[in-house]
Amino acid sequence: MNCKVVASKHAPDPYCRIYRAAYLILLLWCGTLMLAQSTGGPTSSAPASEIRATHLLGLEGASNNAIGELSIKDNELQFRKRGRPAVQLNIGCIQEVSLGEESREVGGLPMTLGKAGTPYGGGRVVSLFAHKKYDTVTLLYQDTNGGFHGAIFQLDKGQGQVLKNELVAKGARVALAENHTAKQSIPEVKNESK
Repeated sequence: MNCKVVASKHAPDPYCRIYRAAYLILLLWCGTLMLAQSTGGPTSSAPASEIRATHLLGLEGASNNAIGELSIKDNELQFRKRGRPAVQLNIGCIQEVSLGEESREVGGLPMTLGKAGTPYGGGRVVSLFAHKKYDTVTLLYQDTNGGFHGAIFQLDKGQGQVLKNELVAKGARVALAENHTAKQSIPEVKNESK
């Protein structure tokens, strides 16, 4: 057998190069996103007593979705929005502190367009890496009239535990965790009638 390698007379597909370039850019962008997200604990240089937070709802005197700083001074939890006076809450009035996690997709309209333009269903893969995690802190507190209220704050990942530890150290109460793993099983009753 006499085999010879013959050069192709066909020009390379120009779309193939565009797709390869798009995949390379997408890969570099996703890698940068993954490196930019912090998986460790709190990395901010702010002191532990001042934490950047978003007040989602519930605190009397603070507007919903307000971005500000939470701080603990003496026996008061303060939420201060830039240019506004601080809203204060006595830590002794806090009946329960709960932590939660939230994940939110980031990127907005450019991310949505990039996902839509990615061929072969690659937009789903981009969605896997386009999320940022947050801690949510829910406070149940009693006002001076004896009424119960709740307030929800959104903090950067890792900051929720720091705030909870500081509140507990100052006298806030934490509810006992319910054991969700122990479930009661109901015996199945079989119908033996014939």
